[in-house]
Amino acid sequence: MSTDFSQKKPFDILVTGSTGFIGKKLLTKLSDSGLKIRAMSRSKYPDTENVQHVQADAFDVESLTAATDGIETAFYLLHSMEGSKKEWAEFANREKQQAQNFLQAATKSGVKRIVYLGGLVNESLELSKHMRSRHEVGKILASGSIPVTELRASVIVGAEGGSYAMLRYLVERLPLMVCPKWVKSQTQPIAVDDVVDYLIGVMKNSDTSGKILEIGGPDIMTYEQLMRLYSSILNRNLNIIQIPFLTPRLSSYWIDLVTPVKASLARPLVDSLVHDSIVKDKSVQQLVPVHLKHMTEAIAVAREEAKSFESIRKSPEEKTSYKMNQKILLISLCAMAFIGTTYYWMDDRTDVWEIPWLIGSIIWYAAILFAISFVKQKARLGYLIGGILAWVTLAFWLFDNFYVVFELSLVASEPSIDVTIRNFIGAAIAGLAIFSSHNVFHKVRVYQARGEPVIESASAEVPEGARPVYNTDFS
Repeated sequence: MSTDFSQKKPFDILVTGSTGFIGKKLLTKLSDSGLKIRAMSRSKYPDTENVQHVQADAFDVESLTAATDGIETAFYLLHSMEGSKKEWAEFANREKQQAQNFLQAATKSGVKRIVYLGGLVNESLELSKHMRSRHEVGKILASGSIPVTELRASVIVGAEGGSYAMLRYLVERLPLMVCPKWVKSQTQPIAVDDVVDYLIGVMKNSDTSGKILEIGGPDIMTYEQLMRLYSSILNRNLNIIQIPFLTPRLSSYWIDLVTPVKASLARPLVDSLVHDSIVKDKSVQQLVPVHLKHMTEAIAVAREEAKSFESIRKSPEEKTSYKMNQKILLISLCAMAFIGTTYYWMDDRTDVWEIPWLIGSIIWYAAILFAISFVKQKARLGYLIGGILAWVTLAFWLFDNFYVVFELSLVASEPSIDVTIRNFIGAAIAGLAIFSSHNVFHKVRVYQARGEPVIESASAEVPEGARPVYNTDFS
């Protein structure tokens, strides 16, 4: 086993996607170990003692050729899962083009070796579009003359990972979870730090060259068990109801509304969970021995890292901050709830005590409590429900005052002048709730994705220079 490794010349190791979830950690660990690394991204950053930053676009062969010039080992960590809906629909073609361009540039530059991180799943199954693309990228990179080591991982647990964000926010925000059957699929989650150790390990061991190696943590569990483990760490109960008709597409939209993970990223992540993804070939354990973290430790590390996410403040060009709009929405919903009570102590109409009216009131109050709960957790679902509820309430109170203009009562018998004034005040507050809910529903995506000034995952819903950090602490 050839484990002796020494860098032949400075900056002959390339990390692509160096500002992404895996790439950033890999770059840090390599540079901290004293190795001199070249980091590729779509933006230019100042060099440091051990890191030389190069700007390149995976769709521009010329810039890739310049970035790979003089490189011995290249870590390929590029993907195209994020972006606008139109871009996501074409992500497989985009990933294929990126891989072809990189192979062409690396071959021209004389790169000696490529290390690629792909996805783990049984190839005998009918793969999702996402997993087919991950495997196709590996085949493209291996189709040339450059030896490729492909690592295949299942769920990767880390503070900035999409899979972990889904896990974290679903458990933290939902006391009752309605889940599809894929939560029963077995997976072998692995800590992001262990993935980085494997990447570095295969680079240092030449015996791994040209091999496809499966990596996973020491725990084999279903995604449901993973969620229950996270719930137990929080010392809270998790109730799960499984239904068979919740498809990956519907699941991704639900995740989009409850967690900071966009549907465009949640869809391929969910697709990868539909089938079992556990390690069958354990040869990597002899080639690259790694002390693997159990999921309890991996989650604890991720939770600790998440605490370091900085609060996000209002940018100069914004007229109102996210936090201000959220407060306005919460106050408006509470005010609407209070005004609703006046039907039973201020309104002298008997209609309000009829069964249909009482049932409607119970549903309305339940919806307000549900919306407030999710608004406080900064979930888009709360803003959506709050906005819809405000529109319905606005229409109701205006219809109750229909007689003012048309001398005809639509909702119930004609209200008194005091109740009429009450309805107009309520309508104004409902309008304020509509305005604020619209603002936060769209702003939350920007705030949750706004991190350090990086353009690695630019999206139609995210300002230029942003990447997902799943931050919900908005100042």
